[in-house]
Amino acid sequence: MIPMVNQDIQIQSYKHDESLHRIWEKATVLHSDENITIVANRRTKVIEANGRFWHTREPSVTWFFKDKWYNIIGIIKRDGVAYYCNIASPYMIDDEALKYIDYDLDVKVLCDLSFTTLDRNEYNKHQEKMGYSDELKVILEKELLDLIEMIKNVEGPFDSKLVMEWYKKYSNGGPR
Repeated sequence: MIPMVNQDIQIQSYKHDESLHRIWEKATVLHSDENITIVANRRTKVIEANGRFWHTREPSVTWFFKDKWYNIIGIIKRDGVAYYCNIASPYMIDDEALKYIDYDLDVKVLCDLSFTTLDRNEYNKHQEKMGYSDELKVILEKELLDLIEMIKNVEGPFDSKLVMEWYKKYSNGGPR
């Protein structure tokens, strides 16, 4: 299923053991084809697995991929675009939501494109607890390195002008 442009969808992330991790109540589809879905939101409600909820503070544009083991969130801040990247399964989508498995490793990218890899301890704990296969671990580590290369080379979503172009389309009522 490919969502329609301007359609509002829910986003659900899970853990490897199929337990619900987090739900973003609403994101607007800006682009979708057989390989990628780009969504945007602002002040959206996020519900944690334990029922706690919060609202996003800054607007964002997010890239989800069918063939890459990460997603990229461009976060629009006063002083530029920062990023939060999740090492995660390629997404799938059904009538309910866009869904993916979150594999704990994250990359936080500041507006100057300096970056930090986060949550290595959580990843190590979950790979043991949830029984990540050796093949999966190799894929996740390789995809992390590929993502870091994209950041260093300012490729794709890491070009802040691209994030702002998509956000402008969202702010103006979506692509036509």
